[in-house]
Amino acid sequence: MYSLAWIAAGLILGSLPFSVWIGKIFLRRDIREYGDGAPGATNVARAGSKTLYVIAALLDAFKGTVPVWLAQLLSGVSGWELAAVAVAPVIGHAFSPFLGFRGGMGVATTFGVWLGLTGWLGPLAMALCIGFIFIIQKNWVWGSVCGMLLFLIFLLLVQDPFIKMYRAPLFCAGLTHTVILTIRRYSYFKSWPEPQPWVSKVFKK
Repeated sequence: MYSLAWIAAGLILGSLPFSVWIGKIFLRRDIREYGDGAPGATNVARAGSKTLYVIAALLDAFKGTVPVWLAQLLSGVSGWELAAVAVAPVIGHAFSPFLGFRGGMGVATTFGVWLGLTGWLGPLAMALCIGFIFIIQKNWVWGSVCGMLLFLIFLLLVQDPFIKMYRAPLFCAGLTHTVILTIRRYSYFKSWPEPQPWVSKVFKK
């Protein structure tokens, strides 16, 4: 019963399009008219404010952190039930009813979820995995999804006590996050990743 309540809370919180609202209230602009047209924090920066971008990114992250963290702290939710709570905010963000079920990739929200699950270990590992892919290629979508695939390998190998105890449900949560990222930006995979200049130079030699 408690887990269902937290899943619902995660879906509702995740669906709140903070970046879009910030753009409309403070910039008087629809951020979806900029960049890739996504309702994410990056387009707040493109619409004209790096400060508001930081605020939007933090809000998008914490709407993933809060339900996951409170579910454990207040209700002792764990295992597969916790994995379901962890997926809920990302689903809410990616398919927000406030935006006609056309949300964003949910990268910031995914970071937030893993902050609630593992503290800084998960988000740090995820950032390193995504960063490694960006060293090789430039495309944001390819970098995010391939970085998440590396993060899944990390979940299989890391010996952190909490992750070891709930490795299977946490891995499935991470896999679901990766699938959601892919679905929300599937059109980007019609073209191959664009290598970084240093990679092109190495292969030309």
